[in-house]
Amino acid sequence: MGLPALEFSDCYLDSPQFRDRLKSHELELDKTNKFIKELIKDGKALIQALKNLSTAKRKFAESLNEFKFQCIGDAETDDEICIAKSLQEFAGVLQNLEDERTRMIENADDVLIMPLERFRKEQISAAKEAKKKYDKETEKYCAVLEKHLSLSAKKKEAHLHEADSQVDHVRQHFYEVSLEYVFKVQEVQERKMFDFVEPLLAFLQGLFTYYHHGYELAKDFNHFKTDLTISIQNTRNRFESTRSEVECLMRKMKENPHEHKSISHDTMEGYLFVQEKRSFVSTWVKHYCTYHREPKRVTMVLFDQKSGGKVGEEESFTLKSCTRRKTDSIEKRFCFDVEAVDRPGVITMQALSEEDRRLWMEAMDGREPVRCQGYTLILCVYICLVLSCPTGIDEQGLYRIVGVNSRVQKLLGLAMDPKTCADVELDSTEWEIKTITSAIKYYLRMLPAPLMTYQYQRSFIKAAKLDNQEARITEIHSIIHRLPEKNRQMLDLLTKHLANVASHHQQNLMTVANLGVVFGPTLLRPQEETVAAIMDIKFQNIVVEILIENHERVSQTVSCSTQSNTQTWMTAQVSKSQPLSLTAYHITLSLDIHNGPLHAVTVVIVAVVCVSLSPASPRSPSWPMFSASSSPQPASSTSSDSSPISVPGRKARALYACKAEHISELSFIAGTVFENVHPSREPGWLEGILDGRKGLIPENYVEFL
Repeated sequence: MGLPALEFSDCYLDSPQFRDRLKSHELELDKTNKFIKELIKDGKALIQALKNLSTAKRKFAESLNEFKFQCIGDAETDDEICIAKSLQEFAGVLQNLEDERTRMIENADDVLIMPLERFRKEQISAAKEAKKKYDKETEKYCAVLEKHLSLSAKKKEAHLHEADSQVDHVRQHFYEVSLEYVFKVQEVQERKMFDFVEPLLAFLQGLFTYYHHGYELAKDFNHFKTDLTISIQNTRNRFESTRSEVECLMRKMKENPHEHKSISHDTMEGYLFVQEKRSFVSTWVKHYCTYHREPKRVTMVLFDQKSGGKVGEEESFTLKSCTRRKTDSIEKRFCFDVEAVDRPGVITMQALSEEDRRLWMEAMDGREPVRCQGYTLILCVYICLVLSCPTGIDEQGLYRIVGVNSRVQKLLGLAMDPKTCADVELDSTEWEIKTITSAIKYYLRMLPAPLMTYQYQRSFIKAAKLDNQEARITEIHSIIHRLPEKNRQMLDLLTKHLANVASHHQQNLMTVANLGVVFGPTLLRPQEETVAAIMDIKFQNIVVEILIENHERVSQTVSCSTQSNTQTWMTAQVSKSQPLSLTAYHITLSLDIHNGPLHAVTVVIVAVVCVSLSPASPRSPSWPMFSASSSPQPASSTSSDSSPISVPGRKARALYACKAEHISELSFIAGTVFENVHPSREPGWLEGILDGRKGLIPENYVEFL
């Protein structure tokens, strides 16, 4: 059913029925307006799609034209020549067809889009403006009429005549506006029958012309299509006759793969998962690894088998040693450790199976693991710490400032090797305090099990979560007493030394809380790295804080006979007038790990923190996380949140150049200015932005601006 006609005479009556009929026209205009807007939008999208299609077809035609078939053999049949020629023929047809489409698209805006937009703006928009004027005059007329009718009949005659005249004038204007609006509404309703539809017809005619041109091209292409179809059929028939022979060869290779497998010049290659550690989280990243036996060269590259593409740069190193990883020392199976000549640290790899690990270890001349002597080593280290001269204990940021990784690894390598330990002098200018302290922290972190053992890790965390401070101390005291004897002895030496460090916090800025932040995750690291474990780091810090602050009370039940005897022996051996060399201290002790006997070993002392520094010894740069004018925090604080905090968002300038050794670190030269520098979760590091890239910066390499 169509729209009702709008009579001009109804404008004077302005009845409800007239308003309803007018409303139906207004709704139709709104509907038409929305439809035209959507049509214009869809038309533009269609034209753009046609342009994109045309571009894609042209690109497709170019690709066809550029590709040249390479057939097997040194000669081609006529059929193969016809098939090879077909791509260029396809390209020519597509190019010809798209030339016609381009002409059609170029006219599409003038033929379709502009007329529709013109009709909507000039006609429908004019009707909308007329409606606004009509509604405004309606409101004005009704208001004047109501006001006029409310006049009292007792008003003067002249006043009433003037009011009547004013109402008549407003009424007449209202009728005129109403007539104009009704006229415009009906005019637009009629014009849309041709102004709206005609552009669509013209656009479709352009499409018909394009498709007709394609039809003509198809007729011209018919002869070549027939010849090509015959050539394709002939080629298929020849393929079927040889396919059975190829399939037979494939079956033979499946049944006896070793007889037909290609011999590679590579000694070993395949996928391995490599452990990458950062902060408190370790991940296993899949690499494709290749090992050449002759140069002992290992090459690794990140490769995603699912996407079939490289996701990183190739990395290679020269193999130094390969050792099988004991199952009880790591949560993963099939693991082995690799050491490199030209790369610091130990690389832990996971093979795909036990057999795969055996093959890799055979190729790399791998060996079985040796018993760990780590606890014996660290015990002697901290005996030295207690007995050493406290000059270096005033170093700002002691244990916080991180040494250069290559220097730390070099010190560990030299100290652990009996052939080179004689050349290491800890009070020489060769080794900075930050290098020595970093070596100690690194060695503690790399022990197979933490000093406070995995067994009691959850017990310590629960104790730190108790509400009462006294209850925390009592419970931790009880757990410490349950540790293996040698663990208690080592922990006693360590906490005694850290208490001494904290007592000098006004000089070294290392409060009890700061030391808890540094040693908590190391001494109480969890066996499994999970989100829950990360959330418990703050409680690990609290445990260490309690141990430092209450060192004497907690160690009351610890038998110190072995410690005292060892200290006496060491005191007799230390000569304060001579350089502190590692060869000066070799000690044979019989200790245990996890309550298991460990044979007597000769222990080489790795590092000493508080050694006597000669006047010419270089000191580490001032620790930028602390301000010299800031008040030091009290040593009695047990809050894990009381570590030094720098103002976030500050700028800092590099004092020295640094080359990144990990993807998360920044490389820079001296004088580089960093933006938004703030503390990192990893002790001794800051986070900052350089050239839009966020990364880690060594604290002692920068100064704040």
